Amino acid sequence: MGNNKKKKGKNMGFTLIIMLALVITLGFLAYRKDPSLVIAGLKDGGRLLWDIFPLLLIAFAAAGLMGKVLPRELLKDWLGQESGIRGLLLGTMAGAITPGGPFIQFPIVAALLKSGAGIAPMMAYITSWSLLGLNRLIAFEIPMLGWKIAGARMIASLVFPVVIGLLTEFILDHI
Repeated sequence: MGNNKKKKGKNMGFTLIIMLALVITLGFLAYRKDPSLVIAGLKDGGRLLWDIFPLLLIAFAAAGLMGKVLPRELLKDWLGQESGIRGLLLGTMAGAITPGGPFIQFPIVAALLKSGAGIAPMMAYITSWSLLGLNRLIAFEIPMLGWKIAGARMIASLVFPVVIGLLTEFILDHI
C-alpha cells in the first residue's frame, strides 16, 4: 500500500510539471502576441476556477464521505475485485445513469477504489459514463440525431464497458 502512495505521488508530480510547462509555454506565447493577454488569460482561468469550485468541493466531500459510509464488505461483494460479471454489469449500469462531469466522476471512482471496489468494475463504470450516459442520450442525442441513430450507437456501445474493464485489469496484472 505504501508503494502505491509513492507511485501516485510520482504521477501527480509529473502531471504538475507537465501542466506547469504548458502554462509557461502558453503564457510566453500570449506575451509575444500581446502582453495584456497574459493577465486576461489568468483572469479567465480564475473565473473558471471560481465557477467550478463549489462543484469540486461538493464532489470531493461526497467522494470522501462515500468511502466512510458504504459498508466495505458490501462494496467488495458487489463491486470488488472478485465480484465477476455482476460487478462489471453493476459498474456499467451505475456509470450509465450517473450524471455529472469528470469533476464528479473521478473523485467518486477514486474513493470507491480506495474503499475496496475492483479495477474492472470501476473501469466499466467510467467507460459506461463516457459512452452510455443516459442523461446525454435523452438531452442531446435523441433530440438531435433521432431515436434510430442514437439507439444504434447505444446498442453498439453496450459491450465496451465490460470489455474495457476486463482489459484494464488484464493489462494491470501483466505490467
